[in-house]
Parts: sequence; C-alpha cells; structure tokens
Amino acid sequence: MNLKHISKFSELKPKDLRWKCNPNIFNFKSTDELEPIEGILGQDRAIRAIKLGINLRSPGYNIYISGLSGTGKASSVKKILENMSFNCPMLFDYAYVNNFQNPDNPTLLIFAAGEAKEFKSEMASLIEFLQMKIPQALESEAYIKKRKKISDACSEKEKELVQTFESKISGQGFTLGQIKVDESIRPEVFPIYKERAIPITELEKLVLDGELPKSEAREIYRKYTAFQNELVQLFKKGLKLSQSMHKEAQLLEQKEVEAIVTGAITNFKEKYSDPKILSHLTQIEESILDNLQIFKGQKPDGETTSEGFIIDYFKEYEVNIILDNSNQKECPVVVEISPSFTNLFGTIEKVSDGRGGWYADFTKIKAGSLLKANGGYLVLSVNSVFEEPGVWRTLKRVLTHRKLEIQDSMNFFQVSPSIIKPEPIDIETKVILIGSSTVYSVLAEYEYDFKKIFKVRAEFDHEITKTNDVMKEYARVIKSMIKEESLLEFDKSAIATLLELAARYAGQKDKLTARFSMIADLAREANFWATQDSQKTVNQKHIETAYSYARERHSLSEEKMSEMIKEGSFLIDTKGEKVGEINGLAVYGNDLFAFGKPSKITAAIALGNGTIINVEREAGMAGSTYNKGVLIISGYFRETFGQDFPLSFSANLVFEQSYGMIDGDSASAAEIFILLSQFSNIPIKQYIAVTGSVNQKGDIQPIGGVNEKIEGFFATCKLKGLNGKQGVIIPTQNVKDLMLNEEVIAAVKKGDFHIYPISRIEEGIQILTGVVAGTKDSKGHFAPGTLYHLVYERLKKMYLSVKHPFDRPKPKKEEPKKVTTRGRKK
Repeated sequence: MNLKHISKFSELKPKDLRWKCNPNIFNFKSTDELEPIEGILGQDRAIRAIKLGINLRSPGYNIYISGLSGTGKASSVKKILENMSFNCPMLFDYAYVNNFQNPDNPTLLIFAAGEAKEFKSEMASLIEFLQMKIPQALESEAYIKKRKKISDACSEKEKELVQTFESKISGQGFTLGQIKVDESIRPEVFPIYKERAIPITELEKLVLDGELPKSEAREIYRKYTAFQNELVQLFKKGLKLSQSMHKEAQLLEQKEVEAIVTGAITNFKEKYSDPKILSHLTQIEESILDNLQIFKGQKPDGETTSEGFIIDYFKEYEVNIILDNSNQKECPVVVEISPSFTNLFGTIEKVSDGRGGWYADFTKIKAGSLLKANGGYLVLSVNSVFEEPGVWRTLKRVLTHRKLEIQDSMNFFQVSPSIIKPEPIDIETKVILIGSSTVYSVLAEYEYDFKKIFKVRAEFDHEITKTNDVMKEYARVIKSMIKEESLLEFDKSAIATLLELAARYAGQKDKLTARFSMIADLAREANFWATQDSQKTVNQKHIETAYSYARERHSLSEEKMSEMIKEGSFLIDTKGEKVGEINGLAVYGNDLFAFGKPSKITAAIALGNGTIINVEREAGMAGSTYNKGVLIISGYFRETFGQDFPLSFSANLVFEQSYGMIDGDSASAAEIFILLSQFSNIPIKQYIAVTGSVNQKGDIQPIGGVNEKIEGFFATCKLKGLNGKQGVIIPTQNVKDLMLNEEVIAAVKKGDFHIYPISRIEEGIQILTGVVAGTKDSKGHFAPGTLYHLVYERLKKMYLSVKHPFDRPKPKKEEPKKVTTRGRKK
C-alpha cells in the first residue's frame, strides 16, 4: 500500500522560546535611584485575609497562612504585625499566690499592666513591717503584765488543785511524791508506813515478812488505786488549764497585734478593688494572726531540714509574677521558633527533696509563649508544632476553651504524679500558624474542629502576573534587600536578568515568581561575584555567573546520568527510527534546580481482550496519576478504533531502565504514539522526544517542567552529536511557558534543533513518522494510505483471528422424532 507522507510541520521560532526583559523599560541606571518597597508585592489577597484575622477579635478567628516556602509568609506577618495599629485589648499582669485554704490549687491574681510588681513590692514591705512590729508589740510592759496575769492565774489554779488532792490523801495515810521513769520524772502516790513514804511495791515484802497483815495491805492497795485514778484526773484538769491558758495567751497575742496587722492590711486593701485580691489579703491577715510564732522569731530564718533544705516560713506570703506587662506599650507579638510543650504552655518546676521525691509550690509556676502573647499575637510554624509531642492536642484544647492550665510537661505525659494544679487563665491570644497548603488540607480533612479554631486562611500565591508596573515594583523589592543587607547596588541589566530568572522559576513568560527567597539568594551570590571582581555595582554578568554556579552545585546527579548515557549504560537513541519505541521526557531533582532527561518507553502487543498492561503499576513503581494516564489511553483506542468491533489485543507499556517511582501523566501521549507505531508497523523517529498529556478524545494537554525537559533532551543530543533533525514535541499550551537557555535558542536559530507544538495526537504521530494520520470519512472509515487506516486494519485482523462466542454459528434446531404406535393397542 502506498502511504501518504507529510514532510512540513509547524515548529517554533527563536523569538517564541524565551522572554527577554528589555532593561530600557526602567527609568533608572541602578537601584541607587530607587526607594525600597513598603509592604509585600503581589500578595494582596493574603494580606487582606491576614488583616481581617488580626483585627477580628471574635472566638476562632485564628489565622493559618499557607503557601510555598520562600513566598514571604513569615516576613509578611512580621511586617504587618510591626506596622499595623491594632485594636489591642487591655493588657494585664498575672501572678500566682498561695491558696491558704487549698495549697494544691494556687490562686490566680490579675492586675492591670504594671500593677503586679507594685503589689509584690508592697507585700514584701508589709511582711517586713510586721516582722519588725509584732515582736515590738509583744515585748511591751503592758503586754508582759497581761501575759503574767494569765500565767499566774493558771498556776494558782493548778496549785489549788494539787493542794486539795494532797490534803485529801494525807488524811488517808498517803502522800504525793515523784519517781523517775527512764529519763523522765512523773508524780506518784506513796503510802506512809511507820511515818515513812514507801513505794507501793514494798507492801508485798512487808506482808511476807509478817510486818503487815494481808487485810491491811489489801486496803492500802484499794486506796492507792483510787488515788492513782484521781491523780490522772488531776493531771487532765491541769492539762486543760494549760491549754486554756495557752489559748488565752494566744488570743491576748492576737488582740495585742491585731490593730497593727489589721491596720496594715486595711491600708493595703484600699489600693485594690478586685474581690479576689481583697479575699487573698483577708486570708493573709488571718494566716498572720494564726502564725504569730514565725513573726516572733520562734522559727528562725535559715532553718534547714534533715536533708539540708532551707525552710522558708514566709514563702506562703510571696507573690509569683508569671507575666509582667509593665514595659509592654503595644500589643505583644511573640514569634516562637521552638514551640516545645514547656516553651509554649509554661511549666511547674520541681525540686528534689533529696530522698527521690519531688515537690513544687506556687512559686515554681512559669509562663510560656501562649500567655506572654495574651491579648496579642503568637506566630508558630505548623511543622514545628507537630514535631513536639503533645503540643498540637493541647493547643487545640486551649484555643477551643480559651483557657490555659499550666502544668508540668512530665505530668502531662503521666510520667510523674500531679503536684499542684494552678487556677486556669483566660486566654485572648491570636494564634497565627504558618505552613504549607498540603498540611492545611490534611488538618481540614481529618481534624474536625480545625476550621472552628482557624477560621481565617491566608494563602500566599507563588507567582505574580508580569506587567511593567510589577517589574518596577520587583526592582524595589530587590532594593529593600540591598538596603537591609548592605549589598552593592544593582544596575538595570542585572535587574532585567533577575526578572528573566523570576519568569523561569514561575514557569511562564507572563508570570514572575513570588518566591522572593530564590531571587534573593541569586542576588546575594551575584553581589559576592561582583565583590570578587572589585566592581561597585552588580551587572548582568554577575547574575549569570551566580545562576551558573548555583546550578553547578546541584548538578551532580545530572552529570552522572549524562555519563551513563554517553557510556551506553543508559540506552537512549538520538538517531534512526524504530517501531514501538520512543524517547519520553522526565524531570528530576528539586523545584529550584531541576533537570530533564529522556527515558526510553517501549510497547509490545499481542492478541488479547483490549487490556493495556502498565508494567510499572504491576511492579508497584507507579503513582496514581501515571496509572490514570494509562487508563485514558485505553479509552482513546476504544473511542478511535473500537466502534466497529471489540478490541482484541493486549499491550505492555514499559519505562525501560527505570528503577524508581514514576508518576505524572506527561508520558501518556508518547505511549499512544508507540502503540500506534506498533499496530501500524511504522517506525518512530528516535531523534524526536515527546512530552504531553492526553485525554480520551486525543486532545493534547499541558505539562510541567517543559523548559527542563527540552534542555535535558538537547543536552543528550549534543552529547551524542547533533544532526540537525533532533527536536522535541510539546503541547501548544506550553509555548507560553518557554524560558529556554541561550544555547538551545542558538541551536534552534541555526536549525540544529527543533521544537514542535501540537494540540492533537494526529499532529504528533505525523511528525514522528512522516505519515499522514488520517481522519474518518462520513462512513466512519479511515482513508487508505494513512497510518490510522493501517492501525484499524491491524486491529480488525487481530479481532478476526480470535473466536468470540457471539461469532460462532448458532446450532440448528433438531426436528422432533416421530413416535409410531404400530403394533400397539391404543
């Protein structure tokens, strides 16, 4: 059959391959003439969202800032928070004091900003004052006389009791004396025998010796027992008298110093109106009157425990200020770069008792960043938050209930028992989380309450639409960095080159990257090379040098792959034609300095049921997007060739010498081309590589990394030798994304390399084979001599060679046999 050939194809001109920034659009010679930009360029949507979240004080309006790294999220937040005039709520000081009724639950006192320090100072002065005045009051002559009167009265009553008892027992032949028991002496009742007091134990000896009749001895024992019981009762009465005297003396002490203590506390109370503060001062007053012994010096300073720990009897009157806002004139802004549990929520420090135990009190409570930012803003990296155990769960709880309970981190993880539980603190902190869009999506999907506590999302764009005004503003962004970091000034050729690289990073000619950190790094390195050249300004050459060296630092993998291709270890053909083989294009590396390389894709076909086997998928080396692309290929063949008969083939698609994961659908067009080649038995030009996605209708769809892919195949062709025929097929939609290097552009200009844009599968197969693809006529048939006609005929032949159940001839119906009744009786 005579094939219909085609030799002229649409290809791109050098002017289509790169956007060149004309330095003359700038009305300055160098950045020395520019003013630094104020604010953030190209992120108006995100800035509006941040301002809304910052100024809206309703519950749940915390902010999640998402976007690619390097788009200025952190710096934008910092500048906005620094420059905006907030509707800042009133700031407070926070202090914990002893809870005299329940020391395990320290009391929270809240003061207006700056008042906590005054309260603590006045409290210390109060205690010092009472330490001096109370002993003086209790050393006065009037008090001593009153105390002596109470003591004398008690002694008189005790003496009277003893005398009455002695009179009673003396009339019965007994007397009151003392005996020594171990190291102590106690009173004892003694019987009198022959005008001599004897111990009760000697009666038995006197009976045995016959000096004392048993009956008389028994009577003495009886009386002794009765008097001994009376003696015990006597001592109880004496003890009650002592207790009564002690209580009376204590009341006298309290009454004597009450005027001093009450006067001092009352004077203290006059400065405050908060009921909790007044209640605490009342408790202090009661505690002082109940513990006058420590003010009298009966418990000296510096007293230690058996383990050597100093006992501070006045600690319960201290004030532990955990947050002092006396010097905070504006809304607090805290950027927590290390949000550990302790740093973020505070902690309760513990002290060892020397015996393996730990103790803590209200003076050991410490604040974290969340409280320090109360009434203001706390900026956190979401990645750092999830790196720290327990932080995210606790942060959600605090933001949901708007209360902070400071606890020891070890207690939170239930490693040690709880010691104290401070009173919770009301939190008005606005939390700003900075992270990626991926993390936001995961949290929004799986954390049911995430959107309730982070109602504002500020999403930073990674690109900016390129206009003359934007380019001039971009130059002012670079000027800001020059001023902040004291770099050399940049001339307009350097600015123009940076803008071209910004367009390449953005992946489109009409866009500029908003990831300023990448451009800033190039500017810093260009400044270094200008300094090395002893230049006063940075020019285009220095930018190009910086970019070249930056690529070189990341090009080791690219060089290794090039060596493998050159040595023949990696099988890539850039000359000749082959059936069922094609050069696909893949991108390797990171998004900053990625590179492209060709990969051989092959197809094998046989009779089957219309299944296309994706070998990468069967081997577990394919991503979901790649698998979807292969399934779309099946749809394309059914749509194009399977309208008249079922497809009866089986095909294998393989990325040869691929040993890692493959994903993306940019090879789906190439895979259709090799299947068409295999079915038609028409070879594909190996010197033309292909990239492009496809839908079931045969439309070519855009892909990513087009610049890297073209430059990668060009480098491979250059390595193996240019022949003037080599080139790349790309989707038409990607023409606007081209920002190719000068070497590729020069090769295209000389005719050594070609770039073909296509929008349909038919266009691509014609370029690859030189044969007309063909279209269906009104009867649904492809014209003879076209490639699609050959494919159709091959598929039809394969179909006819397979016996399908519905193609078999239908079995003939057998005539029912006639049954005769000859010879039988009816």
